[in-house]
Amino acid sequence: MSFSSEVKEEVKKKCFTFKNKHSKITKEVSLEFKKEYLMALFVKSGSVSDPEKFYHLEFICECMEEADMLTDVIAEFGISAKMVERKGHYIVYLKESDAISDMLGILGAYESMMKFENIRILKEMRENIQRQVNCETANLQKTVSASVRQIQDIEYIRERIGFDGLQENLREIAILRLEKPSATLKELSESLSTPLGKSGVNHRLRKLSNIADDLRKADGLV
Repeated sequence: MSFSSEVKEEVKKKCFTFKNKHSKITKEVSLEFKKEYLMALFVKSGSVSDPEKFYHLEFICECMEEADMLTDVIAEFGISAKMVERKGHYIVYLKESDAISDMLGILGAYESMMKFENIRILKEMRENIQRQVNCETANLQKTVSASVRQIQDIEYIRERIGFDGLQENLREIAILRLEKPSATLKELSESLSTPLGKSGVNHRLRKLSNIADDLRKADGLV
């Protein structure tokens, strides 16, 4: 059974007496009556997507007047619904997961609402983990790319002029980078004879890159 069918079956079990689909729902009508109106309309022409796939709940209305009235009723429960015309009918729909969860509660489909919330929590956890993995992967790729460029620059300096002419602090970081090609700035910092902040390590590596660029220019390679 689809998730939408499960919701409808749960709503059908509720004791609601609303029958007349042509009733005018005015602001004077009680919220309880409006809930029954929404329950009856959902059973008749509503649907909700499988939350594992995407978030979407809708009511199909026969005319714009009915759709406008439905939108107003939903708004009274603090939910903002949207409307679109589709194949001669007017669709009032929700796409925000919070709004759909609230609507399931209004419809009295509490078991379905709990199932919806559990699925939503798991989806958000998976998405957060994936974002974290993507971020860590991107950072790793950035670190590797930077390290490769730094090593190329340092090796060019070594081949071109050697390390003896470098300042002691630059010579130390150059040798250290060649010894630890995959180390992060923090790890390089901790390996220095005198520990230095990451920004200081990065500053020294940039100075080495500038020296390599000057040498390439002198050699007509840039």
